[in-house]
Amino acid sequence: MPDATRDTATTGRSNRVRRWLMICLASVAVGSVPCGTLACARGTDDAHQGATPTEETPQAEEAPARRHAMVIEHLKKTAAEISERSLTDIRSLADWKRQRPALRRELLYMLGLEPLPQRTPLNARITGTLERPGYRIEKLVFQSLPGLYVTGNLYVPANTSGPLPTILYVSGHAPHPTGAKVQYQDRVAWFAAHGYTSLILDTLEFGEVAGIHHGLHDLNMWHWLSLGYTPAAVEVWNAMRAIDYLETRPEVDPQRIGMTGVSGGGVTTWFTAAVDERVAVAVPGLSTYTVGSQAAHWVAAGQCDCIYFHNTFLRDFPIVGALIAPRPLLFFDGQKDPDFPPDGHHQVYRRVKRIYELYGTKRSDSVKAVDADVGHSDAPYFRRETRQWMNRWLRNDLSPLAEEPNPPSGNESAEALACLLSPPRDAINYQVQDVFTSPVGVDAFSVAARPKRRREELMRQLEEKVFRWFPRERIPFDTTVSPYDGGWAARYAEYQEVELTSEEGVRIHAELLRPKGEGEAPLLIYAKRAGDSFYHMDLDELLPLLGRYAILILNPRFTEHPVTAFEHAEIQRSAAWVGRTVGAMQVWDILRAIEWALGDAKLSARGLSLYGKGEMGVIALYAGLLDERVSQVILRDAPGSHRQGPALLNILRITDIAEVAGALAPRRLVSLTELPDSFDYARRVYEQLGASDHFVRAESLPEALAVWKYPGP
Repeated sequence: MPDATRDTATTGRSNRVRRWLMICLASVAVGSVPCGTLACARGTDDAHQGATPTEETPQAEEAPARRHAMVIEHLKKTAAEISERSLTDIRSLADWKRQRPALRRELLYMLGLEPLPQRTPLNARITGTLERPGYRIEKLVFQSLPGLYVTGNLYVPANTSGPLPTILYVSGHAPHPTGAKVQYQDRVAWFAAHGYTSLILDTLEFGEVAGIHHGLHDLNMWHWLSLGYTPAAVEVWNAMRAIDYLETRPEVDPQRIGMTGVSGGGVTTWFTAAVDERVAVAVPGLSTYTVGSQAAHWVAAGQCDCIYFHNTFLRDFPIVGALIAPRPLLFFDGQKDPDFPPDGHHQVYRRVKRIYELYGTKRSDSVKAVDADVGHSDAPYFRRETRQWMNRWLRNDLSPLAEEPNPPSGNESAEALACLLSPPRDAINYQVQDVFTSPVGVDAFSVAARPKRRREELMRQLEEKVFRWFPRERIPFDTTVSPYDGGWAARYAEYQEVELTSEEGVRIHAELLRPKGEGEAPLLIYAKRAGDSFYHMDLDELLPLLGRYAILILNPRFTEHPVTAFEHAEIQRSAAWVGRTVGAMQVWDILRAIEWALGDAKLSARGLSLYGKGEMGVIALYAGLLDERVSQVILRDAPGSHRQGPALLNILRITDIAEVAGALAPRRLVSLTELPDSFDYARRVYEQLGASDHFVRAESLPEALAVWKYPGP
């Protein structure tokens, strides 16, 4: 028995160490290396004895995973709610016509196209021509913006007489060094052979002058969210400029332009037809979804960044189809498509059909959805339906067509269809994401231009474009207290480990160390980053404050449970479906922690300070800006711009970190490290407001909080 007992205890300790090691290694995967983990797990340090009782370790390890899972479920639930209410407030055609202009502006903004870029000269040129039986192929190059090159092939039927119905075909994700168009040439060749002028465009990503589509998906370019940038914007803009070009051609009837494409090209068709009424007929394929369906199936990992708009205004994909109404719209999807599951495209059809019906029975048959027992595949049935739909609405031809097997991709080689011998020297395709949405630099705002008025405008923009999703109703905190007594920390202060509700179904964790005795103490809320003080009782940095300050150590969501880089990308991209980012949700968690501390916990608001390191310091800065009860914000290693982080939706279209720091004035802003040069703007704002002594550099947290002013235990 003694040996068996010893073995069981040893095994239990080994399992705990193994679990801590697994968490540690998972943290390393996302760049956070916990300090002192093994010592804490072994429990051999006298200072830590009693801090991790065996019976509490499983709970301590399982609770973060449970809270993490709750947040993921909350994102799915929120997406489902957005989908459920999409277009349900439209009761009549008058309702729709009243709301339609605003919804169009919102969609343009969420695509990064509000305001629209300037229509600069296209500088279009034909670099070569291929003569083929029945039509010719012109190799077209134009610039949708100066230096933003677009390549495509224009198919012109032979012996044309007068303007013809025209097809704009936008390619999907078909990698080829001379452009994606080679993979889809048979689609436009069919239309050219049947009397249509047809233009097929390369994508930005797989074009002859290649740019980036997968900045979020693959490359950790999280500042795209802050820029409000999605490559869908460039694809839509290129398509709109292609229509500008088509209108200059005598072979094109500008009143009879149809647009189609599949997958990424299908999404571009959806978006372009929604915002540009020159598209007379739209047939998007393999590209229909709702945010509720995407979240429920958790499919972000399989999707390109060009599939989505950033959901600033909490809308859903059916508004895209509704904005096309009453123009003819056919869309098709596979019943087995893993990227666009059928529950999503079925719901889109039901919602969009209602809008078409508002226009009357003559228009209700101008929307149609078809599917087939296929996956993500442009099946022969879909191609026939597309051709018949275009014939019906662009040529008034109701003749049925035979279903033809899919041919090889086409007769022309990629080299024959190529428009350029080499990329132009002045091309901006490679960096268009950094300039397309017109990011605002802090230097755009004059320090002398009435900071109070600018601050009011900034707060309005933050509310409308960054934190619009913030809950309007406060819900109970439903606080639970852990039975853990705080171990040695209880020698310094009264200890509580608590869990409270931030949003419905979202729980966050905190530890409260309250000075013993009756007097009021100032409050510090320390918001942790992922990996900060990995062991929950690592209090070295806070020891000088214990007994002098009330300290709330807060774990905002996504800071406790380790995630891989892959999982982080899924979470961040999925959050954008519901108008959020991880950083924005953490701002809300800090605001809820303030409310709990000053309300339920009955702590004093006197001298309320927020503290965070790196990106979390910026998150705390926003929370401090939004809650006037915060007296000071303390930063350590703050980034100089949202281009480095944290990601907040659209923020770089509105402002940047330094101006937000200035907007905190005249309240106290302290940094424990040298601030980036960009903060000179904030320094000048403090000087103008006569609050230079509140823009402070301190060497340590105790110095920043002037602990000598408060008697200890």
